[in-house]
This record gives sequence, structure tokens and C-alpha cells, in this order.
Amino acid sequence: MKNFISLMSCCIICIVLVQYRVANIKPGEPLKITLWDANGYYLYLPSLLIYHDYKELKWLDAIDKKYAVTGGAGYQAQKADNGNYTFKYLGGVALMELPFFYVGHWVAQARGYPPDGFSPPYQYALGFGILFYCMLAIFLLRKILLLYFSDATVAITLLLLCLATNFIQYAAVDSGQSHAYIFLLYTLVIFTTLKWHEKPTLLWACLTGYIVGLATISRPTEAIMLFIPLMWQTQNKDAAQQKWQMVKQHKIHIAGAAVFGIIGILPQLLYWKASTGHFIYDVGSKWKFLNPYFRVLFGFEKGWFIYTPATVLFIVGMFFIRKFPFRKSVLWFCLLNIYIIIAWDDWRYGGSYSTRALVQSYPAFALPLGTLVERIQTKKWRPVFYLLCAYLLFVNLFQITQYCNTILHFNDMNRAYYGRVYLNPNPDPVDMSLLDNDEVLNSEIGYNKKVLFSSSNINPLHFNANDSSTLLSYNLGDVTEASNAASVWLKITSEIHAPGCLWQTFLFAQLTNGDSAKLGKVRLYSPISSDTATNKYAFYVQVPRYFAKAKLRVLLTSPFAFNGEVRNLEVTELNK
Repeated sequence: MKNFISLMSCCIICIVLVQYRVANIKPGEPLKITLWDANGYYLYLPSLLIYHDYKELKWLDAIDKKYAVTGGAGYQAQKADNGNYTFKYLGGVALMELPFFYVGHWVAQARGYPPDGFSPPYQYALGFGILFYCMLAIFLLRKILLLYFSDATVAITLLLLCLATNFIQYAAVDSGQSHAYIFLLYTLVIFTTLKWHEKPTLLWACLTGYIVGLATISRPTEAIMLFIPLMWQTQNKDAAQQKWQMVKQHKIHIAGAAVFGIIGILPQLLYWKASTGHFIYDVGSKWKFLNPYFRVLFGFEKGWFIYTPATVLFIVGMFFIRKFPFRKSVLWFCLLNIYIIIAWDDWRYGGSYSTRALVQSYPAFALPLGTLVERIQTKKWRPVFYLLCAYLLFVNLFQITQYCNTILHFNDMNRAYYGRVYLNPNPDPVDMSLLDNDEVLNSEIGYNKKVLFSSSNINPLHFNANDSSTLLSYNLGDVTEASNAASVWLKITSEIHAPGCLWQTFLFAQLTNGDSAKLGKVRLYSPISSDTATNKYAFYVQVPRYFAKAKLRVLLTSPFAFNGEVRNLEVTELNK
């Protein structure tokens, strides 16, 4: 069969997507696709098609009490100056969700589920419906790539693009976000652009314009998708002259593309007019173009190149696209797209694995990636590259599993913690402490150990408080004067049972010396904790050199009322 290898790679990707979707349906827990930001994109459909109330949203509180989909903050809708509620997120994604919404609505009515827009049939229709879009995009992207690259190159490119990046997370797990939907739009706009340049017709021009318009009302920054058709086939002076001559010969096509681009945007303008009284509404986004956040790419919080290093190959590939008709198209779009993403004021982009705001544009990055892979295919050392690809695939799949289990934290990652959990299948309490505490003794070998306090022979300490509860006050005395103070550490370990009280509760160690103080802390609600179990905690605090006669206080703090019991609290001194 012709191009069998790339076909098999597409099938493998589809199988993996389905597997991750199914694996993340937890037994006994309802599937929630329309949660947090995803709820903001989706709200258009039930408000307009079921409740016929998109201005006052009187129905939303009851739905949230029943299904808990807003996250409690209700930020997905905000009041406009005229007093009406207006959705913070634009409606392009809702338009793409519409077929799956109707499938869910039909199933709900036929099988006796509440036809309220949020019951299980709607969630499953959305959760698996997006996989259809993604599979369509993957096979279409394969067709595009085969125009320029060999079968093997296309196979490797697709596997890296989809399985060595955070695409899986936003296609098969957090699939209610906008990214996977717009991934299809980028694939389609590349395809229609190709078709128009092969044989200009009004149909392809209008489709291109509509796709750009629809992408714009999915995420406004996707308007830069326009650079893909605009700069296509301008790779050199001769090609550019031919391109602009062709544009002049088909001015009606350009007008058609513009009209259909407006048609694509029109639903959002009409919604804003109906809800706010104005055709344009500021949803509140801010950018810092003069001071972009390069940590979006390189930071250990969520850096694109750090957590999904396969994306470095996307950039390297741009140095090898000189001869291709998409050269300037890719360069203009990709570099401008990255610049816009790293300049957004909320550079963390909420809870995310790697930089999720770039996922939707991966079809455009597939082109330079393909050029790099094709070039490497001619080198003698290509087996080394294949091993690298296998490693990148393994790391990403491993990390996505960690992310789904919160081992890779959605918001609080840092360099020290990442180093401890990297490819670590069983992180321990000390590893977890680095989410909050930046000090750790990597090895206790060579240190003298002395237990300063232990409650192992004492009955469990029960506590019930609204603010803080002191577990231990201990005078370290002259312990730091009798040794090299720079090498004195305290290790605090404990077992805590606090059902329903772990969230935002911390175990603190406070060292004081006169007016000076030093804190160490760990969260009780850690990735390896269980809300109903007795959980183990451990962390280190290095005693400062100038703390000659320090006092130690161990306490629990929480902004809420909390109760439970502490067992086996122990403080150990380690010194050389």
C-alpha cells in the first residue's frame, strides 16, 4: 500500500487519543468536559438553545449546584454596563461544538437523562466528538505533508507533533478547551490555501476567509492565521511576483474571502450587540509587547521547550525551509504567533501542561518540523535521531500521566521540584515538599543525626481551629554553636489525618532568633496525598549560620476551619 507508514502513524495516534480519553474517565466519577474555561466556551449553547436566557442566566446557579461546572468563581460571564451578563469567552468553539451538542441532546431525551445541557450524554458527546475533529485534522495534515515529504518523514513528523507534545492533553483529556477545535481550523486553512494556489477558485477563497473568521471568534489572536494564505508561495522574488499577479487576476476571490471572513465573525458581533448593546465588547485581555515573558518558553513553571522539548525541533526546522512555498508563510506566522503568546499578561495561561496556548497552531509548525526530519533522513547518524524521537515520545507520555495525576502540577512547578519528579514513578514526601519549600538535603550520608523531638510514644494530637494550630514549640538552644552552622539541617516529618481539610492547609516550621525568622512549609493537599487517608509529610529546613540560639515552632495553618489529628511528628537534627 502506498504511503503505508504514515497511514499507520495516523492510526497509532488515533488509538492513543482514544486510550487517553477512556483512561481519564474515572470510575464512579461523572465525566466533566464543560468545566472551568471550557464551560465559558460552551455556555452559548445551553443558554441559547435550551434555556433561551443568555442575558440574565437565571438558570446557571441551579446547574452549577447540580453539576459544579463553573469552578465556583463564575468568571465565565461578567456583567456589561447595561446590566446584562456577557460571556467572557468568544463563541467560535460553541459553533464547532454544536453538532456534538445536538447528539448529546438527542441521547439525553431518548435515554431518560435530564435534557439540561450538562448531563452525561452531553459530556460524552463533547468528549468523544472532539476526537473526531482531531482525527480528521490528523489525516488531512498527513495528506498535506505528503505533498512535500516522504512517507517515513510524514510518519515521524506526525508522531512527534501529536505524541511528543501537549497536543494529547488538550485533544483527549482537557478537550473542552479551544485548542483542539482550532487545531482543525489551522489544518483546514493550510489545505484550502494549498488548493487555491494550485487552482484558484472562488470556493477555496471563500472557505479560507470563513475559516479565518471562525478562528478569530474562537480566540481573537488566531486572526494572525491570515498570514498563512497571505504569505504562501512568496518564498523568493519570482514566486512572490507570480503570487501577487495571480491575486490581481482573481480580485473577486479576495473580495469573497473578505466577505466570508466577516460572515465567520458575524455571530459574535450579533451576540455582543444583543447582550451589551454594542457590536464590539472588550473581554479584558492585556498584552505586554515591550516586555514579553520568555519564561513561557524557557521557564520551569510551564516552559514550552522545558516540558515538551520536542518543540525545539519545530524551531530548528525553520532554518531548512528556504526552498519551500510555505517558507515566508511559516516564518511570519510562527514567529509572530509565539511573540503574541509570550506577551500576554497572564503568562501562566491558567492551569496547563507546558504552553497550551500554542497547541492549536501545531499544524503550521508541522511544516518546518517535516523539513528537519526529511533532512535528517539523508544523514548517516539518523539512527541516533530515531532514538531521540523515541525518548521524546516516552518522556511526553510519561509526563502526561504525571500531569493527569497532578505529579506535574498544573500551576506550581519549579526547577527543584521538576528535577526530583522527572521520570520518577514514585515520588516521596520529600520530593513533594519542593512544591513549596526550596530547600532539600539531597543525601543524609555523612551527617550525624539526633532526634530532637518525637511524638511516636504520645497519643495523636487532635486539633480543631479556624486559623492556625501550634503542634510544637522547641528551644534548639546552643545546638548550632556546637557545630558548623552552615551544615545544620532540621528534618520535620509527620503523619496527618484531616479528612476534607487538606486544601490550602500547610504544615509550617518556623525558626526564630531574636527578631529574625525563617519559614519552611509543605502543603497538605499534595499530589500523593489522599483526602481521607493518613498522609506522610517530610521537609528540610537549613538553620541559618547566624541563628546561634534558635527556637523552633511547628504549626498548621489554614484559611478555613479544619480538624484532624497529627501522628508521629518528629524533628531530627542533621549536622557535620
